[in-house]
Formats: sequence, C-alpha cells, structure tokens
Amino acid sequence: MKLKILKFKSVKSTNAEAIRLIKTGKSNIGLVTTEKQTNGKGTMGKKWISEKGNLFISIFFKINLTKIKIESFLRINSKTIKKILSEYTNNVITIKYPNDLMIKKKKLCGILQETIEYKSKKYLVTGIGINTMVSPKNKNFSSTCLKDNAVSNFNNQVIIKKIQKFYENLIKDLEKKNLSYIEKKYT
Repeated sequence: MKLKILKFKSVKSTNAEAIRLIKTGKSNIGLVTTEKQTNGKGTMGKKWISEKGNLFISIFFKINLTKIKIESFLRINSKTIKKILSEYTNNVITIKYPNDLMIKKKKLCGILQETIEYKSKKYLVTGIGINTMVSPKNKNFSSTCLKDNAVSNFNNQVIIKKIQKFYENLIKDLEKKNLSYIEKKYT
C-alpha cells in the first residue's frame, strides 16, 4: 500500500489536517507534511513550537484495534523514528516515555498519537515533529536539533521518504500478519 505524500505550505497542524482529510472523505490513508504549522499540537493540549526548516508530518490510516493494541504504537513510533534519526548522529538518542526523543536530555522530537472514529471506522493519526534544523526556544524544557548533532548529511525529504517506507511496510503487515508477528517485528 503506497502512502501518498500530501504537501502543504502552511497548516494549523499536520494532525488537524489529517483528521480533516479523513472526515471530509478526501483520503483515508496518507502522509501530511508542511513547511509551516501555525498551531502545532503537543501532548496533553500543549503546543508544539514549529520553527521554519524543521520537519512536521502526520501519518494516518485505518486501524483494526483487535489486531494490535494502541499502546504498542507508542513503542513502534518512538523506536522507528529513533532508528531513522540515529543514522545521522553518533550521539545516543533516548526515548522519554511516552513520546519524546532526546539527545543529552534535550528534546529532538515529539510524537503525538491520536485515534479518531469516522463512519464506524477507526483511524490512527501519528504526528511527528522533528527539530531537524532549528532548536526551538522553550522556557519549560531544553531542545536540540539534528543539524547540531549530525555526523552525516541529511535533508527533510530523505527523512520523510524513510518514514513513508517504514509505515507502508507496517500497514501492509497489519493487513496480512497476526498480532504476535507484528509485536515481535516492530516493538
């Protein structure tokens, strides 16, 4: 299953845009990306600071919650993004449960997972904000960016393609494989 990349110049948030696409019937699977978020979402109602040049995406697709527990996706999402970003740095990336990736106790990435129901179908919407080029200023926590920790060249489009490929494989496995296979392969 090919995940169509839906590119925008500016949206309120990529998760909000994904939910809008689902609820208007325009798409039930995809990857939303934008250059600018005007009202990025964080967990527990917090705001994600969206600095120009950083990476903002949301992946969305139908999900059968009898196949895999929603909590498993927290681990899958964090481990996957950690693995992809680790290709570009020698610094250790740690997971601050449930949804942050850190380098030297500074926030590199936040992941927001939401489930919605539309026309009796459940959808998983996973928003990923990665500080690739700029470390946002925040009085509540320290942040870092991939550029300041990189040992090899990278760009946002290559990272998007790697994330797209991973989720295409995951979605294909979710359709065809059993729970124990999924849990073993992805968590």
